[in-house]
Amino acid sequence: MSTRKTTLFYAVLLAIASVAIGMVLASRLDLSPTSGAQTLTVAPPANSAPITGAIDATTFRTIAKDVSPAVVNIRTETTQRTEELTEFFGGEDLLRRFFPDQGQGQGQGRGAPQGRRGRVPPSQGAGTGFIIDAAEGLILTNNHVVENANKIVVAFYGNDSDIEFEAKVVGRDPLTDSALIQLLKKPTQSLQQVKFGDSDQMQPGDFVVAIGNPFNFSHTVTVGVISALERPFPVAPQRSVNMLQTDAAINPGNSGGPLLNVRGEVVGVNTAILSDRNQASNMGIGFAVPINLVRELVPQLRSGKVTRGMIGVSIGVIDAQAFEDYGLTSRSGALVSAVTRAGPAAQAGLKPLDVIVEYNSRAVKNRDQLVDLVTRTKPGTTVALKVLRDGKNVPLNVTIGELDLEAEAGQPAEESAVQETSGFGLGLEDITPDIARRLEIPRSTTGALVTDVEPGSAAVLGGLRRFDVITQVNGQPVTSAADASRKLQAVATGRLARILVLRGGQELGLAIRKE
Repeated sequence: MSTRKTTLFYAVLLAIASVAIGMVLASRLDLSPTSGAQTLTVAPPANSAPITGAIDATTFRTIAKDVSPAVVNIRTETTQRTEELTEFFGGEDLLRRFFPDQGQGQGQGRGAPQGRRGRVPPSQGAGTGFIIDAAEGLILTNNHVVENANKIVVAFYGNDSDIEFEAKVVGRDPLTDSALIQLLKKPTQSLQQVKFGDSDQMQPGDFVVAIGNPFNFSHTVTVGVISALERPFPVAPQRSVNMLQTDAAINPGNSGGPLLNVRGEVVGVNTAILSDRNQASNMGIGFAVPINLVRELVPQLRSGKVTRGMIGVSIGVIDAQAFEDYGLTSRSGALVSAVTRAGPAAQAGLKPLDVIVEYNSRAVKNRDQLVDLVTRTKPGTTVALKVLRDGKNVPLNVTIGELDLEAEAGQPAEESAVQETSGFGLGLEDITPDIARRLEIPRSTTGALVTDVEPGSAAVLGGLRRFDVITQVNGQPVTSAADASRKLQAVATGRLARILVLRGGQELGLAIRKE
């Protein structure tokens, strides 16, 4: 072999060896790139084809057989229970989460006995989930199932109940009550993942199937129908999600389980039931988060953080009999009742009693639609608004901020200032320098101080309080108590007085119907 050929041979051999060594090092040091498909950088695909065909004797049997292997039982241990959803409600009928109070005497709930040194024994919780990525061991469930859990274990269909696999939280979203968890170690058998349907296709009367872990009876299958659409359901103070309502039997432990259409595709995530204080079980009214809301969040859940938009306003409802008082030709738009100081809306020039009629060139139908449009907008985006102010169109541009639910929940909830009922019934006084000092408002403030509100009067029902300062009536500045009285008396009986007040250093908009 010639010297040239020998050199070439060893060069090729060295290159091959280098590649081999590089591959070994990469595998040992985890330097190999991760497959983009496995990191769920896009939302999982959904089947939006129309649902057709007949229901036969084997339809639900087939769904149970095909989907149950993708449904898992979840057990958690938590040192302190998260806040119950029932605390957002009063009265006899309460909407209850599926995080069950099972095992009497096991230290569950707030009234549990304390152990040694004042420690509270861990609470035991049970829920359901479903596999959305078999390769990565990713499981979708409810946020309230795993929130604050110290330990999460998962059991699979067909295995003995004592065969469990530990999991960790990857991402959570309290607003849709959804969470993504991941197995720390996968079982030896191959995993099966669910298929996604289109929740926007569902209509009242459509058959649905629920599979879950009620009362620790694993992989229980129940059948029902969609009872109603877009049921507003509170998930945080002043925030709600439009749910699917179903009569499919779901009970404590079903939380996080799939609600399936007749093709066996997930169209919702079972979340809560209606029950009373004496019966924490199915009453024929259950709620599921539409899967379309959750599916599009999967990439963000996978990244560990869900970001949403906010503009910093409180939104009221436009009265069906008074939309003309705002200069509207129909009952549409979203009424601004309060603007957060120094928030995006305030910086954009939005004011209380403005009616937002367009958002990013899209007509705003109502409050819920506006909230949905804002939360889906990426923070930092500048959006064009069209508002109606004193009957005139005003164009504004607002730069969307980032929603922080924890910070928002930590602040005192702002009372909805718009209570459009009938009447006045209030006493007014001029603002003196001493009053301005006591209320901690600028001495240059002009207006009228509310000194008295009659019980049951329109002032009370409309949201006025003692020590509110009225600064505007129907878009006109108020200079004194007498001026405010004249302007209020000029309002025709049965019509609205749009009142701007100062309360605690913040401007609030009220709408009060004169008797």
